[in-house]
Amino acid sequence: MAIFKKGVHPRAHKERTRGEPIAQGPEPGEIWLPLSQHIGAPAIPVVQAGERVLRGQLVARKAEGVSANVYSPVAGTVKEIVGHISASGKKRDHIHIVNDFTGESVRLSPLSARTRESVLARIEEAGIVGMGGAGFPTAVKLNAEGRADVLVVNGAECEPYITCDERIMLEYSDELLAGIRLCMLACGAKEAVIGIEKNKPEAIALLRQKAGEGVCVRALPTRYPQGAEKQLIYGCTGRVVPEGGLPVDAGAVAVNVHTALAVCRAVEKGEPCCERVMTVSGGAVGRPGNYWVKNGTPLREVAAFCRADEGCARIVCGGPMMGEAVFSLKVCTGKTTSALLFLDEKECVSKAATACIGCGRCWQACPMGLAPNFIEAALFAKDYAEAKRCGALSCIGCGCCSYVCPAKRFLAQSVRLAQKTIRGRGI
Repeated sequence: MAIFKKGVHPRAHKERTRGEPIAQGPEPGEIWLPLSQHIGAPAIPVVQAGERVLRGQLVARKAEGVSANVYSPVAGTVKEIVGHISASGKKRDHIHIVNDFTGESVRLSPLSARTRESVLARIEEAGIVGMGGAGFPTAVKLNAEGRADVLVVNGAECEPYITCDERIMLEYSDELLAGIRLCMLACGAKEAVIGIEKNKPEAIALLRQKAGEGVCVRALPTRYPQGAEKQLIYGCTGRVVPEGGLPVDAGAVAVNVHTALAVCRAVEKGEPCCERVMTVSGGAVGRPGNYWVKNGTPLREVAAFCRADEGCARIVCGGPMMGEAVFSLKVCTGKTTSALLFLDEKECVSKAATACIGCGRCWQACPMGLAPNFIEAALFAKDYAEAKRCGALSCIGCGCCSYVCPAKRFLAQSVRLAQKTIRGRGI
């Protein structure tokens, strides 16, 4: 087994929710559906104010190029298409729908045949994106026939607190495996490898029992960021994705377990991607668990449903390593919202950043072999060419550098800003 170098071992904090079966989440009275729940161009609305829509109805079609369709998760009336606060802090276009609670729904038409082309078309039609957090349109990723011979399935779930993927592997194993085989058909892979960290022995045993020919399960060391795409592919296959390259350059395609489940449901049941399983956890949550949550649900509705303390020390959307602090519970969920954490004082470290002491711990932890403190120094000096030379564009945003820094510097955020500036200036 290939094991990636470096990384860290944060405390898992999964005990609150890993034994909690997936339950139905809140039924919001109003939703604000983001038109951009994916990498690429925002979807284009195909409904207007005053129009009634059904659950599972297309409300925004994909734009040209890289984009994804958006479907309504409720039956109700479109109130407006409006700028609404997003996780980035900026207002983005959302479709505001008032739920009428009738639950009337519509499904995608059945597939007459399951060919590579028809499955790819259905994945694109259903608006499925990478649901592990990246949000890249899945049909684009899987369109790799002749270039990939192995499908790598991400069941590592290495982020602390998050357990939604583990519950999917345990509760929807048959649908998951069916979705994996459909993804293999779509990308032309001859085999699939499901990578799962060793701290999930029940999921490993169950999927090994059910996997069947052409699909194997690999137990991976429990080390963060084991679920990062390049580290996962290396751990599952021993193949190295070249610097600046894509997984397909190593003959592989990677998908998350939730993505594979969504593919199965789109093909076999005609269900578009309009809700997802997310983990709600933290010391300030009264009802921690794993819940099906409709896309466009305000985070405040999730907080109320789970009896979370909105005045807690910190609220994080996603995991504590790669997620983002929530500044407003008006922000709404989307296809990539894997978790919502309400952390108390004991779970947060709030220390002021001090000067870099040159200890090199960020070098020792970085799984990409970068020197985050040098990138930060180049950023502060506005020498963006130097930041690029130091490998800023190779950063995967795992946050290991900030985690180990004794000076509590915001290294991950600095590198992210350097990436954004380099790309924005075309350096």
